Amino acid sequence: MTQKNPQPVAVVTGGAGFLGSHLCDYLLAQGHQVICLDNLITGNLANIEHLAGKPNFKFIKHDVTEFIYLPGAVDVIFHFASPASPIDYLELPIQTLKVGALGTHKALGLARAKKARFLLASTSEVYGDPLVHPQPETYWGNVNPIGPRGVYDEAKRFAEAMTMAYHRVHGVDTKIVRIFNTYGPRMRPNDGRVVPAFIAQALKGEPMTVFGDGKQTRSFCYVSDLIEGIYRLAKSEGHDPVNIGNPREMSVVEFAEKIRDLCGSQSTIVHKPLPVDDPKIRQPNISKARSLLNWEPKMDLEKGLTLTIEYFRALIDKGHV
Repeated sequence: MTQKNPQPVAVVTGGAGFLGSHLCDYLLAQGHQVICLDNLITGNLANIEHLAGKPNFKFIKHDVTEFIYLPGAVDVIFHFASPASPIDYLELPIQTLKVGALGTHKALGLARAKKARFLLASTSEVYGDPLVHPQPETYWGNVNPIGPRGVYDEAKRFAEAMTMAYHRVHGVDTKIVRIFNTYGPRMRPNDGRVVPAFIAQALKGEPMTVFGDGKQTRSFCYVSDLIEGIYRLAKSEGHDPVNIGNPREMSVVEFAEKIRDLCGSQSTIVHKPLPVDDPKIRQPNISKARSLLNWEPKMDLEKGLTLTIEYFRALIDKGHV
């Protein structure tokens, strides 16, 4: 990554969130100074409390839909600010749209002013309920713009369009990562995603909730693999979107059974109606990441789940779940 400083300065919006906090850790380990911006609507200071007092880390509570002023040089901006789980964006639909539109605009404005590289955290949700499987970056998607999930899908699709416009019009060096389902420590127990939901239910011996018949598929990538792929993308020379995720595809009910076994739980599996516009299939085509970034996931699913289960077990023991 070309930089203006001996020690590159990275800005991470949404840096107190699940992915953002892991990215802050990784950047610090790579020798960056890190400025973390978060308004803490869905982020959590507990995710970055271990970084407090580190000389190369600074936290600023800020809503990135408002003008961002930072003195000094900035080399790269990672725009991760956004509610990202179904519970969050269904409860915060307008904030989700605003951070995808206004927040992306403000973050790109900072990149332009600082002549910094910019990486947008987009999502596999831009593909909607896909009619192409697995999903390559060339697929334009099948999204219901007025459905309840549309606030997130369209916020990210708009953010991608804005990012490419800043690249074409203003010459900003932009990257777009389309993130597929990711799991690991620091996920919120009640964020509505299947991994924390299944683990919390299994550890507490509660019925495990599967929506629909459970035959819908997901592909789960461990957080450390994802962050390494994102960092490699930030250093690359391309500008088109790149999928980062794990192509190992499983049905949701298979996933529930695996988590139950790893937790040593006797929980039953119960079925509830499928939410509106819930994708039936989800699997990344990562050919581009393999060829462009020489990246593919390494973490074994069972090991990654075991690490995540240990994290949630500790939260439960402390009474936080």
